[in-house]
Amino acid sequence: MKFLRRLKPPASPIVPTGLTLGLLVLLAPLAVVVAATAPQAWIIAPAAAAALLLVALIDGWLAGSMRHFEYTVPGDVEVGQPAHIRVTAQIERDSDASLPEASLGFDPRLGKDGKADFTLQPTGTANSFSGMGEAVPVRRGTGELHDLWLRWRGPLGLAVRQKHIPLAAQIRVWPDLSPVRSPVLQAFMRDAQFGIVARRIRGEGTQFEALSEYEPGMDRRRIDWKASARHTALYARENESERDNQVVLAFDCGQSMCEPVDGLPRIDRAVSAALTAAYVALKGGDRVSLFGFADHPQVMTPFITDTRAFHRLQSAAAELDYTPREPNFTLALATLTARLKRRSLIILFSDFTDPTSAELMVESVERLVRHHLVIFVTMVDTELEELTSGEADNIGDIAIAVSADSLATQRALVLQRLRRLGVNVIEAPHDAIGYQLIDLYLQTKRAEAIG
Repeated sequence: MKFLRRLKPPASPIVPTGLTLGLLVLLAPLAVVVAATAPQAWIIAPAAAAALLLVALIDGWLAGSMRHFEYTVPGDVEVGQPAHIRVTAQIERDSDASLPEASLGFDPRLGKDGKADFTLQPTGTANSFSGMGEAVPVRRGTGELHDLWLRWRGPLGLAVRQKHIPLAAQIRVWPDLSPVRSPVLQAFMRDAQFGIVARRIRGEGTQFEALSEYEPGMDRRRIDWKASARHTALYARENESERDNQVVLAFDCGQSMCEPVDGLPRIDRAVSAALTAAYVALKGGDRVSLFGFADHPQVMTPFITDTRAFHRLQSAAAELDYTPREPNFTLALATLTARLKRRSLIILFSDFTDPTSAELMVESVERLVRHHLVIFVTMVDTELEELTSGEADNIGDIAIAVSADSLATQRALVLQRLRRLGVNVIEAPHDAIGYQLIDLYLQTKRAEAIG
């Protein structure tokens, strides 16, 4: 997405630099000394200040004017991945002056501080300068670039020209799919079972595929005696791996999942891991749906059956909202259960901080496991670990450590209760949950435990 603005010749505002202001401050004591020693020469200090301002004004005029500029903004970017905004300006100026500087102002979701400062470098063309600012989005959604400030000094460094330009550019921030593009996963996807062309895997699993004449060396347990009796010859069953399973990615979008982990909200970390697992599941011949909820259900997609429709899952994940309220597990999981017509694998991404919400979650999951297979995914609470293992220097630190240890114990008890219910629990750092989830999914699929 490229924008071009042509500016008219009128000069930009001239602003004194810190050097000029410092020299003016030094003239104040000089004026006092002159007034005390030679009162008749009091005019020297004001004249010097006026001369300095005149020189600064001339320096600003010599800085030159900007004729036009252009900026290039990427239309789409993934959360946590840098977005590069290029600015090019044509400034008629003295080549001996310092390089022009630029500052971008944008929506806080596009960067932690809401701004990016950078220097423009010569492009090789006369009076042309170009530079690139970097914004690292911290939340999904649409972020706006609203301001651009350009400033360039005069040859003496006493004044700068500056120009404020309102912008109207937008950047759409999508879920991070870098794990899907990682070389490790791509190498894994070249495996025979997850190749570019999905094919039937015979001889494994329990799903019946066809009958074939029995040959010496075959496993006798594969003989179908009823079919053999009908055909008066030995026939063996050919089975194939379990496919066409229903996999539901369920996201808690409540308050706990909005808290940041290494600079990004937990929900965004979970979405990246889930989409990676979804891609593997689609390659394996299964069907994938996405379900998001907070205090009420937000979104549920139809089941996707092909990797060519993977972008639908990505678009639905981008719509998951950040909700600073406690999730309603009872309503959400009851709604999900009512919409599922057959046994499915439900992968629930959630977190909890207080015993009350944890109890409601466990009760809802207990009803869910009666009809479905559930995997519960949560991220290791590194903050609790740091507070628990940190050295205490005073009574306040001891109290904090005791409280953190109590919360960690409650958390471990909740996860243990889930395991006793038959739920597979994954608790790992945010950068490891994706691959652990894929391993557990494949293990579950091989065990024919979903359908």
